[in-house]
Amino acid sequence: MNFAFPQFLWALAALSIPIIIHLFNFRKTTRIFFSNTRFIRQVRQETTQKRKLKQYLVLASRLLFLFFLVIAFAQPFLPAKEQVTSGREVTFYLDNSYSMLSQAGDKTRALDAGIHFIQEIVALFPQDTRYKLITNDFATFSNSFKTKTEILDLLTQVRLSPIARSFTDIQQRIGQGRQEIFCISDFQKSTLGLASAKVQDSLSSWRMVPIALESASNVLVDSVYLEDPFVVGGQRNTLNVRIRNVGAKTREGMVLKLTINDIQSGTASVNLESNSSAIARFDLVQGLKGWNQAVTSFTDFPVSFDNQFYVSLNFSDKIRIVEVHGGNSYIEKVFGNSSLFAYRSYSPDNVDLDVLTRADLVIVNAVDNLTSLREALQNYQRNAGTLLIIPSPKGDIALYHGLTGGLSASKAEPIPTQELDKPDFQNPFFENVFEERSVSMSMPRATALWTWGNDRSALLKFKDGRPFLSKTKNTFLLAAPLDASFSDFQNHGLFVPVMYRIAASSHRVSQKPYYALSESTVILQTDSLTGEAPVRLVGKQEVVPAQRKNGDHVVLEIPRFSIDPGFYYAMVQQDTVGLVAFDLDKHESLLEQWTGDEIKSQLGGGKNISVFESGSGDSFSNEIKERYLGTALWKYALVLALLFLLAEVLLIRFLK
Repeated sequence: MNFAFPQFLWALAALSIPIIIHLFNFRKTTRIFFSNTRFIRQVRQETTQKRKLKQYLVLASRLLFLFFLVIAFAQPFLPAKEQVTSGREVTFYLDNSYSMLSQAGDKTRALDAGIHFIQEIVALFPQDTRYKLITNDFATFSNSFKTKTEILDLLTQVRLSPIARSFTDIQQRIGQGRQEIFCISDFQKSTLGLASAKVQDSLSSWRMVPIALESASNVLVDSVYLEDPFVVGGQRNTLNVRIRNVGAKTREGMVLKLTINDIQSGTASVNLESNSSAIARFDLVQGLKGWNQAVTSFTDFPVSFDNQFYVSLNFSDKIRIVEVHGGNSYIEKVFGNSSLFAYRSYSPDNVDLDVLTRADLVIVNAVDNLTSLREALQNYQRNAGTLLIIPSPKGDIALYHGLTGGLSASKAEPIPTQELDKPDFQNPFFENVFEERSVSMSMPRATALWTWGNDRSALLKFKDGRPFLSKTKNTFLLAAPLDASFSDFQNHGLFVPVMYRIAASSHRVSQKPYYALSESTVILQTDSLTGEAPVRLVGKQEVVPAQRKNGDHVVLEIPRFSIDPGFYYAMVQQDTVGLVAFDLDKHESLLEQWTGDEIKSQLGGGKNISVFESGSGDSFSNEIKERYLGTALWKYALVLALLFLLAEVLLIRFLK
């Protein structure tokens, strides 16, 4: 224990005054004579013993009062664990991710608590201390050290960032060297990645300041997807929202709302057990066209930063179909709907290869000679294009070698025409195709021209089990030509829905329904993009991201630090070429935290790592002062002095 003003200890000499008063009783004794003093003498002896006890107690109280009063003026303190020296460099890492919107006690956001902690530390260090502030944005202002005034001004400009940083990223950004580092964060297990990180620089002193959140319970949207992934505009569909409860509390009757283009489209109620998930289903309005903004929302308190989820529903793209046929075609009649399909038809000798490479589905129908197209079709397959092969009555099957998706097709033995077997209604390919699933439904008849062995996964089969329509990888193969002498499939009611499903399954959606802000790129299909005008993202902000063109696609680098969650239209000059929905990474919604002991253990437990245990503002202020200024004891000394003064008064007043 040390004293701030040890010169006051000379005042302890005043302790001799009560002792002198006690030893020399300066009151005059009055002598009274009695005829019989036997009884008086006995009473006097008893009273003297009690008086001496009282005097000793009063003396002790006075001495202790004076002692602790002098000690209080001398201001005793326990020395600080760490010394505050001038000219040092201090680096702050402040986690400003969206999880810091959660409450950290006393109705204070965790981010506000973190800013207050930094202000407390800055007020403690000398004026010549230099500071560096690093946030999740890794902004340019964090490249150099600042003065006290500059760092306090930067704290007023801190805003939320959609980016979560790992501890490895933070270490690399801070760099190595002798410095004092304060790491202020909620220390989420899902984002900080302490399990795979160690403090590498032994010269730096790491001060971990975990901000304890009120509760780790939260409800979040895990994923959103369409019931029918084959998106075709105007058709009936269902939007599935998987919602997840990561808390220990059961949530019953939780209401979710779906809003499409700012109009409420539906509601759903789900029950969520602790640490479980459930799916809410919303029927989409038929006739949706173009780009649509879909927002799912719910109420979850106090963690509310992830209560909305943004989804872009794109029904503007047509399915691009190219048919290469050797004669009359039934295919053109199926895909003649120009609102859904962009259909092109070519003869084998006059194919536009540029159109073919950009097609969603290429149909090779009754082509006798594929010599000039073989290489182009193989390249198309390698680029994930979907190919439908319909045999020609006269064509040589050897010409299709290498195009059948790995199926060993050969010419079938002549077998009488027979009826096809009923389709597997549980196969996702036939979902929403049949209103009634009757085993007595009539089926088309055909005779196989090609065969490829026993394919149990065939979409359509003959009664004897031979495949009629198979799919392998991205290739569909039909066993019989669309010719009356081989099949009546082209005239059957099943023909159109099967062709529609093949086309829909081949549709290569140019962009995802939503992107997490932790992703790096967005891919847009821009057939009409010409010139050098850049693609702009226009929403809550307007930004021009870094981009590169790749054929009929443009790849945009997500400007994560300039974009908030929400919808952004991709625009070229005045034309809209896409709608992009951005959401927070779902890992940001997992609020389970590392404890102080776990933090130090995971980082290696070195002597240069220390953890502040105080999570609230007042307790942190006391802990930071205790660590760097020491523990002041004068208040305790003053309280003890007053207690002994009170004891003296009570002894004189009540002890007779």
